[in-house]
Amino acid sequence: MATDTSGRLDGRDDTGAYAGLGLADPMRLLRGVAGVVGFLVLWYLVSLTQPAYVLPSPAAVGARFIEEFASGTMTAALASSVRHWLPGTVVGTGLGVGAGVAFSWSGFLDDLTAPLVRTLRPVPPLALIGFAIAWFGINDAGAAFIIAVGAFWINFYAAYGAVEGVSEDLIDVGRTLGIRGDLDMVRSVVLPAALPGITIGIRTGLGRCWMLVVAAEIFGVPGVGREILRASNNLLVDKVIAYILVLSLLYLLVDVAFRAIQRRVLTWQA
Repeated sequence: MATDTSGRLDGRDDTGAYAGLGLADPMRLLRGVAGVVGFLVLWYLVSLTQPAYVLPSPAAVGARFIEEFASGTMTAALASSVRHWLPGTVVGTGLGVGAGVAFSWSGFLDDLTAPLVRTLRPVPPLALIGFAIAWFGINDAGAAFIIAVGAFWINFYAAYGAVEGVSEDLIDVGRTLGIRGDLDMVRSVVLPAALPGITIGIRTGLGRCWMLVVAAEIFGVPGVGREILRASNNLLVDKVIAYILVLSLLYLLVDVAFRAIQRRVLTWQA
């Protein structure tokens, strides 16, 4: 079904990053800007009542941000964190989606792994730091492992639920059209039908993995997480907030890019 964009002031549709940033709706953009400005004003007013080591002002955080960026410390830490986030997210997402689809579709695999899944699922990724150090050492691989574990479970359950929710009527239609083997059925019917739920899990995992970056680096691996931990230990709250902001901005870029991809992949839903 075609999407009518004639009512938009700019003539753009909402299938890309333009809409992901809220720019397709001027009023939405205006409200967003007003919200940010209001938050900064409130932050500034509260900071006047607190010492700098408790809550620095927005100006102090901005100055620290510029200082860290200009010195190269922030870019080096961010590059290290990306080296942890990217492989951890890709590996964890791929394994999680694959296992979720397979276990949800196959009753045999589901029965075989259900006790193990229910035992391991409640274990937080941070509890595996000892294993990460023992298996990989204090390096990029260890941090990526922690992130991959977090990505795995989010995507596993998203894919599992999405496949489980595929209508039996749709599967019957596939059989009527001559699709017989499990692999062909999954590829031709189940995956397309489950794709909206799977992509929601992937998007959630992208954000979750950025949160795990900080946790994955607390055992000494260089990156944004280590900079935040060091700054916290020295009560440099302005530096802590500056590094939190850079993570937030990077996540925003990743989320907008993924939303643009998601809209195009699921364009048949329009």
